[in-house]
Amino acid sequence: MSSARFLVSGRVQGVFFRASTRNEALRLGLNGYARNLTDGRVEVVASGPSETLHKLEQWLWQGPPAARVEDVARSDYQQPVANGFVVS
Repeated sequence: MSSARFLVSGRVQGVFFRASTRNEALRLGLNGYARNLTDGRVEVVASGPSETLHKLEQWLWQGPPAARVEDVARSDYQQPVANGFVVS
């Protein structure tokens, strides 16, 4: 089990990015959360098998149809992640 933090930039707020990320993460069986940051990015923290986190990362580069993703920065995440996937 691995955990990762993704910082997604571009046009990612106000386009259902967090809700769509939640749906994709749940479909993949991941735990974690997605939240808007004050600088316009979306932070996604997810926990699950490494190959599944990679699938989420690939999806984050696309996002929902109205999003325009410019960058996805990934880093390891060491803190525990609760069960389920929360949007805040």
